[in-house]
Order: sequence, then C-alpha cells, then structure tokens
Amino acid sequence: MPKYILDRRRFLRRTGEVVLVVTAAGRVIFTDPGRSFAIAMEVLDEHGARTLLAMTRALYPHPSIGDEYYAVVVEALDAEAKADAAVANLLKDGVARLDAAKGVPFVALSPGTQEEVLASLEGDPFFQKVRGASVFHFYNNKLLWRHFGYEGSSFEYGGYLRRGFQDLGWLPDPPPEVSPEPYFG
Repeated sequence: MPKYILDRRRFLRRTGEVVLVVTAAGRVIFTDPGRSFAIAMEVLDEHGARTLLAMTRALYPHPSIGDEYYAVVVEALDAEAKADAAVANLLKDGVARLDAAKGVPFVALSPGTQEEVLASLEGDPFFQKVRGASVFHFYNNKLLWRHFGYEGSSFEYGGYLRRGFQDLGWLPDPPPEVSPEPYFG
C-alpha cells in the first residue's frame, strides 16, 4: 500500500498520537466523535467547551450549519480566557450557572428550555460576553458567508452601486423613471 494513503488503522493511530501529545502538553482536547474536528482547550475543560458550544448554537441556531463552525467561537473564548483570568472566571462561573439553572446540565436540556435559561441571563456579563463573541467569530467567518448569501465587503470594489445593487435576477427590471439618479459624489 502506498505511504500517502491513510487507512483506518493509520488514522486512528495518528489521531491517538496527536491526542497524547496535546494532552501531555497540559491541554484538554475537545472532540466531536460524529464529526471530524477537534480543538485543544487550554483553560476550559471538555464540559465547559461543550456547554459553550450548546449555548452558541442556542443563541444563533442554524440547523444546516455544523458544530465545527460554532466551535470556532468556543476556541476564541478559550484563547481569551487564557490571556485574561477574569474572562476565565467569568466563563467557568457562567457555565456553572447554566447547569444550575434547572438542576440539569445545560447540554441535556431541550432547545426550548435552553432558550428559557438563556433568556433569564440576558443582562448577565457572561451572557453578553458569549453573545458578543458568537456574533463576531461566527458571523465573521468567511466560510459561512456564502451560506448566508453575503458576498463580502464591497468597499474595495467601489461599493454596491455597480456591484451587486442590481443583481436581483428574480425581479423584473423597473422602468427608468422610478430609479433615482446615480450619485457619484
């Protein structure tokens, strides 16, 4: 068998080696066995990472988008927690409050109950921290822009006046008298 082909045994062995090396370095590996992604957590434990992943998914639910895109938010929060002990404490305390809200781990709650718990925490600094990180790191992910129909910035192309403004192929062309004069300020 050629060396470059990765069979199941070689994949499992190499994955185990990576987990061993990273774990030996003092990090917790957050993996999703149903998918093919893993994140090395340096501050958060696996339960905290899974809870924050469930929280970001509950805040901004998109059923057709995989957990690996939400995991980017958790990774960013972990990196921020590594740089700032106050953020680390905020996240750990917030995860504990999420679990204590109904006496059941947050990840085990139904989506409706998760939404209820999150609604009760809307003004909390923990909620605002995770919400803000979710908006920035999830919706600013260029890999997701196409999914949402966003073509990206138009500034470097001269704006939307000549790029994208009249791209609606499903609408009939309006008569010229209803269109404003172009502004070329």
